[in-house]
Amino acid sequence: MDPEIFYVLVGSVIVAAIARRRGWPAPLLVTVVALAVSFIPAVPNLRIDGHVLLNLVLPPLLYSASLDVSFVSFRRSMPQIRRLGIGLVVVTTAVVGLVAWLIMPSLTLPGALLLGAIVAPPDAVSAAAIGRRLGLPRRVMTVLSGESLINDATSLTLYRVFAVIVAGTATITIGSGLWQFAVAVVVGVAIGVIAGFGMHQLRMRISDPVVIGTFGLLAPFGVYAITEHLQGSGVLGVVAMGLVVGYNAPRTSYATRMQEAPIWLSADFLLESFVFAYIGLQLKPVFGELGATQVGRVLWLSAGVLVVVLVVRPLFVYPASAWGAFWSKLRLHQFERSVQSGQLEQRMQAVADKRARRGWSSRRPDEQQLRERFRESQLSWRDNAVISWAGMRGVVTLATALAAADLAGLDAEAAHAIVVVAFVVTVGTLLLQGLTLPLLIRGLGVADVRDEEEEDQRQLAQVRARTREAGKEFLDEKRAAWEQKHGAASLGWFDRFVQRFTRVERDTELGHRDEDDLPRPSRDELVGLSKGWLQVRRDVLIAERDAGELNEEVMRELITAMDAEELALDTRMVSPSADR
Repeated sequence: MDPEIFYVLVGSVIVAAIARRRGWPAPLLVTVVALAVSFIPAVPNLRIDGHVLLNLVLPPLLYSASLDVSFVSFRRSMPQIRRLGIGLVVVTTAVVGLVAWLIMPSLTLPGALLLGAIVAPPDAVSAAAIGRRLGLPRRVMTVLSGESLINDATSLTLYRVFAVIVAGTATITIGSGLWQFAVAVVVGVAIGVIAGFGMHQLRMRISDPVVIGTFGLLAPFGVYAITEHLQGSGVLGVVAMGLVVGYNAPRTSYATRMQEAPIWLSADFLLESFVFAYIGLQLKPVFGELGATQVGRVLWLSAGVLVVVLVVRPLFVYPASAWGAFWSKLRLHQFERSVQSGQLEQRMQAVADKRARRGWSSRRPDEQQLRERFRESQLSWRDNAVISWAGMRGVVTLATALAAADLAGLDAEAAHAIVVVAFVVTVGTLLLQGLTLPLLIRGLGVADVRDEEEEDQRQLAQVRARTREAGKEFLDEKRAAWEQKHGAASLGWFDRFVQRFTRVERDTELGHRDEDDLPRPSRDELVGLSKGWLQVRRDVLIAERDAGELNEEVMRELITAMDAEELALDTRMVSPSADR
């Protein structure tokens, strides 16, 4: 490692740590400090190849983010996520490309569209940091997070198509471009899902959390590289794997979950700090290489593209939201007509019969569950205002611009113009939108999450009642088995131990009789009883999540608390005082 990279790493982590301590958005502070540092004469020019930057930074950041995304919420918000992550990226690419070509014809239309693909995808790292700090509603955070997981795939696929056109190595038509995009999506998702289930099986069968954590760190790099080699989208491959692993994480051991979380938090903190510091440090070299005759034209191009990027997003978000609401109402209307005519019942019965003939589960969803599949979650105009302004660019924009600078087919002036525009758009959106987004959120009152908190409390009350009932049934079965094995006189040991972790008194007829001569449960029996009690409660939470009755974020909070209980149990059982 070059010493300059190490210095940037250390410095960015220190600045980010100060920002976290003060409650400031770390990406913005790191970028501003790096911008200022770039003017110091002694600071060397730090330049990293764009392909290297993407391959080293993007996979772990995407994987970590997808692990934390609620798959249930992601699936429910998929229409909004798909419109922003695919539709908005395509529209932004086209509009930016046209404007850039009109301003600077020497770019050529393919080069201008290449620039459009580079600046199209927002980076939700800074937006998510601001949203979490200010308490944005879960519905908005899900859309922003989900968009950031798939817009990079759209952008990089478009980048790959236009790079081939610019290089002149092949002729690309609209049909072949769509085919490349479809192949990238199918191959990426397929490899990611297969890798995700393989990773889950590995996590279920290996009990050593250190080994599992190491495989987890390597997996996103491997999936990204393999998928890209097979002409798929490495971004979608990593995201699909992370969604599968994250969704099934509650089924793994608590030790794996507890060790995995801090590893990824530290990795995210380190990589994000470095990326935003690197963006800020490019100010001096990027503008220092501009010739005197280029400055005015390139700055004019940069300003025009920045304005287009800022304007296109809200102009797309509001009509797309209205279209989604209209389409959702239309589908619900058709669904209600099929219910009234009896066609739905006939189709459901036919599907159930077909599944039964194949030996599959014939369980049928009820009408309300089917109705929810057609109902798109609605966002208010205030929610859409926040989403419209949360378009800060980041590492993908800068890294692809640096990679484009080395493309054959681009002359030196066009290549450098693309790098300058990408830098201006990245830093401009980070500072302009990043600094004003908190004011917008507060001004519109979007951070009012009382409705979500009330719904969470309602779900908590219901699921706690169900977990208590499941736990009671489990303990009753174990108590009956203990009584059958050792006799009723020995139930005192059992009841007293159960009271230690359930805080529930059980009526017995044993009184205060001396039980020194009665059988005592072994350590293995006590541990098995306690862990079994925790596991049946976890199973209830997972079942409620799968049925759509419990929000995934609430489930994860409850499971985290149970993980702490199990850790405390294991700690007590290995301590010397446990036998006393």
